[in-house]
Amino acid sequence: MSIIVDKVCKFYGKQPALHNVSFNVKSGEIVGFIGPNGAGKSTLMKIISGFLPPTSGIATINGYDVMEQSLEVRRNIGYLPEQNPLYTEMYIKEYLEFVGGIYKIKNRNARIRDMIHLTGLEREQHKKIGALSKGYRQRVGLAQALIHDPSVLILDEPTSGLDPNQIVEIRELISDAGKSKTIILSTHIMQEVEAICHKILIINKGEIIADESAKDIYQKMESKEFSVLVELNKEMKESILLGISNVQKVLKVNEKTWILSNFEGIDFRENVFNFAVKNNMSVLSMHKSEKSLEDVFRELTK
Repeated sequence: MSIIVDKVCKFYGKQPALHNVSFNVKSGEIVGFIGPNGAGKSTLMKIISGFLPPTSGIATINGYDVMEQSLEVRRNIGYLPEQNPLYTEMYIKEYLEFVGGIYKIKNRNARIRDMIHLTGLEREQHKKIGALSKGYRQRVGLAQALIHDPSVLILDEPTSGLDPNQIVEIRELISDAGKSKTIILSTHIMQEVEAICHKILIINKGEIIADESAKDIYQKMESKEFSVLVELNKEMKESILLGISNVQKVLKVNEKTWILSNFEGIDFRENVFNFAVKNNMSVLSMHKSEKSLEDVFRELTK
């Protein structure tokens, strides 16, 4: 295992932040770490990174205890905290030279060139960090997290505050890094988790409440309700739609659009088409309702 967290607790005074948190992350996995604000995500990531001691419990990175062997842990991880701590008066190359010096990287200039290319900083490389947009500052943060070629990346809200184009670009960088590294990604963007993560950890009130793949989480939360959103080319009455075979509930969206449901898991879409043909109507669109990760998240944490 790359990361093992075993019965970790954290108290701030008498206030509990984490309670008996345990999970494993295998080498090469990208894990999405999600939870409501105040659930304990950032606290746990600081503990895993060796920046914050747990009150009790053990966390290890590649077999190194985060407290007892903190220097070895820091050699093995790249960490991008939520508040990206950059020296804004430094130039990009100057800052990466500084970080590379801390890690005592050999062939430092070549490694800096590689990081600038990897993170798409070529056009901005001669600027001071303070002159960069937030998207490019995040790229600099990723470059410093990757410069020593760590086996584990810990990223806390790496796309927070970015515009849609920047989010896609940073997401692609993370996905590429995940081909050779173990990554824990804390985010509030559910599409991000669905797009690039192999496994999902959901934390709520300091406790892990889900630890599995998105597919497995969906299957556990699956209900027997089968619903479709149907748009017809004519206005229709509720009582008539209830006459469609296996339709048990009808909810009006507008005069021509309806949500039709069945509570026994029966797929009645063919019956809807047959109904439309029989009544000289057209089905303009019909979409099966799918439970999203956001729906599952809300059910588990509400």
